[in-house]
Amino acid sequence: MTENAYTNQLHQIAVVMGADLFGVADVRNFEDPEYAGNNPREIMEDARSVIVLGVAVPRGSIESLPRGRAEYTNTLMAGTATLRVIAFRLARLIEKEGYKATIVPTEGSEFGYWYADRETLMADMSIKYAAYCAGLGNYGINHLLITDEFGPRVRMTAIVTDAPLKGPEGPLRPLLNEDCKNCMKCVEACPAAAFTADGEIRRERCAEYMFQPLGSSGAASVSGYARSEGVILEGFLHFRVGKSSAFIGSAGLHGPGTTG
Repeated sequence: MTENAYTNQLHQIAVVMGADLFGVADVRNFEDPEYAGNNPREIMEDARSVIVLGVAVPRGSIESLPRGRAEYTNTLMAGTATLRVIAFRLARLIEKEGYKATIVPTEGSEFGYWYADRETLMADMSIKYAAYCAGLGNYGINHLLITDEFGPRVRMTAIVTDAPLKGPEGPLRPLLNEDCKNCMKCVEACPAAAFTADGEIRRERCAEYMFQPLGSSGAASVSGYARSEGVILEGFLHFRVGKSSAFIGSAGLHGPGTTG
């Protein structure tokens, strides 16, 4: 079976199982000198492809914020559970073909277990950068992936594999989403003031806010949060962070993959 045919087969299976997004990134994209995150080959030395899977986050969970923060969080967890099932079944199918596959965590931590580096808040690889390289979207000023169909309202996971799969051809779209250049509503809405108009991310502020108890007073400052033109801060839960704290500045783009 050709690379293209096998990729299409996996795509169709993922959609049947409930995936809204499917894409493939060649691991060579992570060798770009401007990319600041970890490389999938640090997970699997002979990795060739990264499969990115995504599900849309129901709008109702977002529009109920800030009062519905518990429901919003529960909805995200349901999305994560869905992705785990899809990714696990795909990984099994890939290995039945004689290849290797392993699943990248969607979360930075859960139930007291840290997947990301606790000191740097840095994950083993950036799922969002993989999604960008797979042609599924590009970055907003808030470092979220902005998809064509769902905007930033998506939950994602990834499979690292040595299977030779087919990614997009030709140059990638611009790293920064065009609509984000002058909007800044997400900057104004962020309850933790975790990022700035020039793209600087203050990861510690985000972490401190997100790990508050759901009933804490911090949620009271989220008025308007998640409603402006589809902007949400959900992606910060992932802690897919790179080694740099900013990638957008007045001179342009300074290092894709600073969050994922």
